[in-house]
Amino acid sequence: MNSPPDFDPFALICSAHYGTVPALAVIAPENQVKSAARGSPAVPCPPLPAMTHPISGSPDSPVLETPSLLRRMSCWLYEGILLFGVVFIAGYLFGALSQTKNAMDNRHALQAFIFVVFGIYFGWLWSKGQTLAMKTWRIRVVDLQGQPLTQGRALIRYVWSWLWLLPPLMAAWWFSLSGGETTVITIGWVAIWALLSRFHPKRQFWHDALAGTQLVNAEPGKK
Repeated sequence: MNSPPDFDPFALICSAHYGTVPALAVIAPENQVKSAARGSPAVPCPPLPAMTHPISGSPDSPVLETPSLLRRMSCWLYEGILLFGVVFIAGYLFGALSQTKNAMDNRHALQAFIFVVFGIYFGWLWSKGQTLAMKTWRIRVVDLQGQPLTQGRALIRYVWSWLWLLPPLMAAWWFSLSGGETTVITIGWVAIWALLSRFHPKRQFWHDALAGTQLVNAEPGKK
């Protein structure tokens, strides 16, 4: 009475790829010789096709790194200095268009006009990736996928960016604070808001998290 054939694990793998495998294909190599001697030629398992796996990342893919807090705040201060020029031009245009001679006249209209000008200024430059200050400090603003911002996304970021200044300004208006007191609480709030980025998983500012944007290191020479 013949003993049952031994099963080869390699042949079982073949069956997973090719479906039903002939019975003799599962005979272990040492028993294939015996089978051939009895007149039953062994059927070799056909070669397995090459198996490939998707690559999750590529070594050439750019890594989006968050700039240090010191660099981002230095860029923030430099941006504020450059905005004095934007305010001057906006004030001049508003005075020319409205024929306003006294700076205190139409003050609220002037503030609204500057708000719109800032929105156009930042919305256009952020959609390009960088303002002048960001180019100096080699920082770019992108969306969460690392792509350039759309005009709409840039405007959303502009609205959320007022969290830098709106809370202390609202407090100063509510409590009728003096100019010196307003300056103190504004500086304090800016410091607190900047330090709160430490609690973000990627160390991003929270207005960027709310807007769906992020600040990353700019590649050298990239426009």
